[in-house]
Amino acid sequence: MTSPESLNAPTTETPTTETPTSGTPTSGTPSTGTAGALEGTQRRTLVVLVIAQILGTISLGVTPTIGILLAGEVTDNEAWAGLARTSSTLGAALLGIPLGNLAARRGRRTALATGWWVAAAGAALLVVSAQFELVVPLFLGLLMTGAGTAASLQSRFAATDLAAPSTRARSLSLVVWMGAIGNVLGPNLGVPGEVLGATTGLSVYAAAFLIAAVASLLAGTVIFALLRPDPLLVLARRQAALAHDAAAGAPARLRRGERFRRMVAELRANRRARTALVALLTSQVVMVSLMTMTPVHIEHQGGSLTIVGLTISLHVAGMFGLSPVVGILVDRIGHRATISIGIAIFAGSLAAAIFAAGSLAGVMVSLVLLGLGWSFMNVAASALFATVIADRSRASAQGGADALSNLLGATTSFAAGPLMAATSFSALGAVAALLLVPICLLVLNPAHWRA
Repeated sequence: MTSPESLNAPTTETPTTETPTSGTPTSGTPSTGTAGALEGTQRRTLVVLVIAQILGTISLGVTPTIGILLAGEVTDNEAWAGLARTSSTLGAALLGIPLGNLAARRGRRTALATGWWVAAAGAALLVVSAQFELVVPLFLGLLMTGAGTAASLQSRFAATDLAAPSTRARSLSLVVWMGAIGNVLGPNLGVPGEVLGATTGLSVYAAAFLIAAVASLLAGTVIFALLRPDPLLVLARRQAALAHDAAAGAPARLRRGERFRRMVAELRANRRARTALVALLTSQVVMVSLMTMTPVHIEHQGGSLTIVGLTISLHVAGMFGLSPVVGILVDRIGHRATISIGIAIFAGSLAAAIFAAGSLAGVMVSLVLLGLGWSFMNVAASALFATVIADRSRASAQGGADALSNLLGATTSFAAGPLMAATSFSALGAVAALLLVPICLLVLNPAHWRA
């Protein structure tokens, strides 16, 4: 059995507490029974997170399809519709840091439940927008649903709070994998929306978002009711016990802005955290840059909506389908090797995009590899970030990383359209290939992977 001391031994360059080494007797060191209790709490945490992730991502899966259609119908303007389509991503970027700070103050339970409930309120506004074709509720509702994306992303980090180092990546990847269920079911809510609409008198879009609102509400309720004990608070109390500092057993009450300054200071001092953040951001930007314009490119090539749907479905399968395998691989061969595999897969995807853009089969292969490359790099980078970040900065830094990832994703999505319009899909692939250069240089330098 993993010793209590090794479960949360400091792995960062700037640890906040000095943890006794394994086998050193101290009055504050938890017993083996405590380690067994931690394992039980971790299992319960994973079960609750998985249930909430499935429910919540059903709601999130509506936005890329029904949300886009609703934006086009309500705004009746391509420019405004494009802004509306990225509002949920911007919402995730804006709300990522506040939710991370809330977790640092009150724990994962409060932060994740709040995120899902804000998303539920946003989906309810979209019901109003869809039913009465109102523009303001459309933008506000899409922005608020971004809180659900932020909660979904932070759930994967919550899965690592009490995980043993040898299982941290697979715990994270399990929560990522479960999100695939919702992402597949969500885009198909139009069918039950038609049934519900016939019963309630709502339009199809309004009924679909009503189902999404209920799903987000249930996700938040599951978290709030069942995520006990809170994994982040358990970790804080355990670190306090190991450090003989009972006053640190609860999250510190810091002045406004102090958590942000700590997060920035952590990234400046922690080389491995910076490396993980670069890999995390690279995976998101490269994936979004190509995926965003693929439907338009397929349409220009004469592909049908069926081909578009199939291509995106295969892409999503590549993103999530092998997540548990990737998690196990990270735990066995390490973060650097797994990220290297992700780079190689990304390279294959971009090569297909550059040299086979005129073939629908080539584009489909490119998108499948794009999703798979994202899976390898994102899971490995997220696991590394969760491992090396100092406990005092943990929740805030994780929220900040997700916020920055979503902000860059939204920016890339905006830029991809004009870039492809001025050049081509192949040129878009070439630009995405250039974005891989920084992480390639980091992978080749062993110094960036040493503690």
